[in-house]
Amino acid sequence: MSEQSTHQKVALVTGANKGIGRGAAEQLAELGMTVFIGARDPRRGAEAAEALRAAGGDVHAVTLDVTDPATVGEAAQRIEERSGHLDVLINNAGITGSGQVSPQDAHDQIPSSVDLDMVRAVFETNVLGVIAVTNAMLPLLRRSSAPRIVNVSSHAGSLTLTSDPDGPFTALLPSAAYTPSKSALNALTVQYANELRKDGILVNAVAPGYVDTDSNNHTGFLTVAQGAAVLVRLATLGVDGPTAGFFSEEGPLPW
Repeated sequence: MSEQSTHQKVALVTGANKGIGRGAAEQLAELGMTVFIGARDPRRGAEAAEALRAAGGDVHAVTLDVTDPATVGEAAQRIEERSGHLDVLINNAGITGSGQVSPQDAHDQIPSSVDLDMVRAVFETNVLGVIAVTNAMLPLLRRSSAPRIVNVSSHAGSLTLTSDPDGPFTALLPSAAYTPSKSALNALTVQYANELRKDGILVNAVAPGYVDTDSNNHTGFLTVAQGAAVLVRLATLGVDGPTAGFFSEEGPLPW
């Protein structure tokens, strides 16, 4: 590990071979950070990293399935060997469950008829996966002078917004999987922030908005770059930045 790598800002973005995660990786690389792209599929991760390197970024792929402790540990080891520390962790990897997050495709998430195995799978990735990755990366984050953790949530995870009978989310069918998993992720974000506040580690949740990605069958109206912007803003907070918050690009969101 060189002296240069000791001072170079280093970021890990999970689920970053496509979509919002890749957009965030690209923007962090443009800021001069060394960026590790976490991807379940080694080939797709390598292809994404190669494309971002071709654009001038210092980007590398690590095989990382957030539900597989072995790959989580191996990813932490690779980052340690190459960079020695981690400044930014963006927990972006997530699944919607079955179908897309849209009114017409969410019938199988209705609470009264939901398949429990599907709920378990969603929580395994969207909540437990965040715990696994965060805990594995904390020793590396503690070596940073300005460590930041960003958990990618959703407006749908807001109990305030989704319980408003006159709000925009009344068009969505009730969900016992994706939506509660994001509410749980928000709660988890607060608990990590409370624990790590004394160590100067800022932990926040973000809602990128309705971004044009595979997860909504490309019906989103925001570009990937627009959705990734709030992730990057929270990942690069100054020392006086917030922690234990929930934000969109427009500002704070209600829990």
